[in-house]
Amino acid sequence: MNYVIIDRGDKLSKELVDRFHELAAARGLARNDEMPETIISIGGDGTLLKAFHTYADRIHDVAFIGIHTGHLGFFADWKADEIEELVRMMAECEPRIVRYPLAQIELETDEGRSTYTCLNEFTLKGVNNMLVAQIDVNDELFEMFRGDGIVVSTPSGSTAYNKSLGGAVIHPSIESLQIAEIASINNRVYRTLGSSLVLPQHHHCDIIPRKDQRLQLTIDQLTITRNDIRSIRCSVATRKVSFARYRPFTFWNRVREAFLGYDVK
Repeated sequence: MNYVIIDRGDKLSKELVDRFHELAAARGLARNDEMPETIISIGGDGTLLKAFHTYADRIHDVAFIGIHTGHLGFFADWKADEIEELVRMMAECEPRIVRYPLAQIELETDEGRSTYTCLNEFTLKGVNNMLVAQIDVNDELFEMFRGDGIVVSTPSGSTAYNKSLGGAVIHPSIESLQIAEIASINNRVYRTLGSSLVLPQHHHCDIIPRKDQRLQLTIDQLTITRNDIRSIRCSVATRKVSFARYRPFTFWNRVREAFLGYDVK
């Protein structure tokens, strides 16, 4: 097996990187920055998002493992003091590969069409004024939106910005997208559902902004600002992200620990 490490860049993470390389070499694991099979993220969920986008063009061929150095993350199976055990299992055991859905964002502007992939979420906001946009579901008008913005999340990202907006927490094995509103305005002209909307794999939504708006798009950690956006199509991507599991990683236990503040012994 060969691997690469993406780290947060702080002192602890760099120390863990050196320790991992030392242990991995002793176990016969090979470092390969160009064509890795396994991508190790050392830091937090933000570090894993960085790792995902660094190797997004090889998403079919790689699996991710997260080591968290701070608070418990939703993508990180392992703690900093468990590196030796992780390396041992990587050398001796076959992992269980789990695959989670991603979001595909197709952006149409005056310059043409661009496609992006999200692991967590896509957000759209007005820069100087509120966002005004038509929302279509499966090519039919669903609502006229006026407010601060819109968040489109994957199941993996449902515990992030989406949850703070009152959206549902969705198990990451469910192939779907969730649309949540940021401070919508409702009056005679603009009327929104007022709650999050979950779309299944075979559905899509189009966000059609009013012309000449200066808008900010955030695709996981990538931020784009434009004033020529014609439409944005959001759908479940055909590709999936893979995680290598060497031990149980119970999603609902992680939700309980993260948001309810206790663990079951």
